[in-house]
Amino acid sequence: MGHRHHRAPTREGKVYCCVVLDVYSRRVVGWSIDSTQTSALVTNALGMAIHNRTPQPGGLIHSDHGTQFTSGAFTRRARESGLVPSMGSIGDCFDNAVIESFWGRMQVELLNRQRWRTRIELANAIFEYLEIFHNRQRRHSALGMRTPVEYEMLYPTRQPA
Repeated sequence: MGHRHHRAPTREGKVYCCVVLDVYSRRVVGWSIDSTQTSALVTNALGMAIHNRTPQPGGLIHSDHGTQFTSGAFTRRARESGLVPSMGSIGDCFDNAVIESFWGRMQVELLNRQRWRTRIELANAIFEYLEIFHNRQRRHSALGMRTPVEYEMLYPTRQPA
């Protein structure tokens, strides 16, 4: 799984979004949206991913180098679920490519298209983008032009990370 956060502005102030992405299917399996950038932002996204996936012991979660990702709460939550936290090296293209590509697409397909007055408006738009558009409608070349949900249905024997 890949794990990273992003911020976007509104007239009220910034909104922070943290996403956990299954690199096998490119599916967003956990996310959290908040007006502050705290360790709760990342642990909530991780908790959702763990609830949705029930990872096998030894599963790898690659995360950012931000202090939220290196916090004791994040590391403890990951290890309690059998995940092995890995931050790789700074600027490691192999580790970061999938999540960087995700944020780039979200920037172009959602965040650059309009401005939001309130944090709630943007949070709702992000929710729709993640759960409806990205997971169920957006086709990915890496998945044979299938959506993440379609890909997982076609290849159900693979254990998600």
